[in-house]
This record gives sequence, structure tokens and C-alpha cells, in this order.
Amino acid sequence: MRCIASSPAETRSLAAKFVGDLPAGTVLRLVGDLGAGKTEFVKGLAAGLGFEGEVTSPTFTILHEHRGGRIPLFHMDFYRIRDERELDEIGLDEYLRAGGICAIEWGDKFCNRLPVDSVEIRLEIIAGDRREIVW
Repeated sequence: MRCIASSPAETRSLAAKFVGDLPAGTVLRLVGDLGAGKTEFVKGLAAGLGFEGEVTSPTFTILHEHRGGRIPLFHMDFYRIRDERELDEIGLDEYLRAGGICAIEWGDKFCNRLPVDSVEIRLEIIAGDRREIVW
């Protein structure tokens, strides 16, 4: 599927619709340059799951858990992870089996540690606030 979002609000709306039928255990690999809208997409996922709290980038904390929606959302960011051993330290495998949706920014960085059926979502800056989103 290929979509064009003309604003951050449209990116969130597309993600909210996208997550509607996703089953627990789904792993999403979010791929795109800095500023491409990966965190905005996760905000939409959280909203679509019924989470009402604030969603921010986990760039410095590596992981945020969002509970209280239809199913948990585990929002991870591999940008600052340099070594695969760090994935063990954050408990990646446990989160992958925890029965929620894992949305992983920079998920292409350690693809070999993610399930083969994970879904890649590519976000690309077209111009200004416009983004091409492909999954």
C-alpha cells in the first residue's frame, strides 16, 4: 500500500486506520530519515489502539510502553543502539513475545533480530510536510 500524507495529522490518521485490524504480536519496522514522520506514525498507532496518553520519541530512552488501549503498544527506537547485545539488555525478545504491537523506529538496523513476518513501513519526505508512506 502506498499513501501520501500532506501533514502530521494525516500521517497520524493513516496510522490509526492501519492499526485497526492488526493482531497482537505484530512487529512494525519503521524506516525513514530523521524527520520522516516515524514518531508521528506511532502517535497514530497509539490513538488507533485507544491509548490516550502522550506519545513521544524514545530516542534517548530506547523504549516506551503505552498501555490502556485495545492491546499494548511497545514503541522502540534503535537509532542509538550500536551493538546487538544492547537489544538483550532492553529485553527485546520478551517484548516481541508480550502480546502487544511493537513499533520499532530504525527497525532496519537489526532486522536479523526481528520476526521474518514483521511489516516494514517506509516513510519518505517528499516536500515540506508531505510524506510518502509505503507498507
